[in-house]
Amino acid sequence: MRKSNREINDFNKIVELLDKCQVLRLGLYSDDYPYIVPLSFGWEVNEGKLNIYFHCAKEGKKVDLIAKNNKVCVEADILNGYRATERSVTADYESVIGFGTVKEVVGSEAVHGIKLLLEHCGIDGYSPEDCVLMGIVAVYKITVDSITGKKRFM
Repeated sequence: MRKSNREINDFNKIVELLDKCQVLRLGLYSDDYPYIVPLSFGWEVNEGKLNIYFHCAKEGKKVDLIAKNNKVCVEADILNGYRATERSVTADYESVIGFGTVKEVVGSEAVHGIKLLLEHCGIDGYSPEDCVLMGIVAVYKITVDSITGKKRFM
């Protein structure tokens, strides 16, 4: 990271920041250009590893690209507004960027992923089991291999 004074090194602070984010952007390999899509998501830390879950339609561009190459980049951020500096105006932001692999999950792990997504999004009154049993969505798990955080104003 070029400006190391903005780097968030503490893993616990990185996941605290991720928990405050409402949207996760998923970057996938495509033929001519990168493909980035915003997602609602849920997450957990299991045995020191960050796992991120999302759901989507069972077919489409995202599903096709994952089938071709399961290496992904994820990004999430919070914009806290703008601040004047001595020479200009700059964004007051916090962000995380991670790299990992993604795979479809089924059965009890899909239910677990939907449960985490519903909790993170603050949605009550839906059964994760029923969501999976409807059979209209696919559930994916991203295993994050590396992640960094950055904050403009510490």
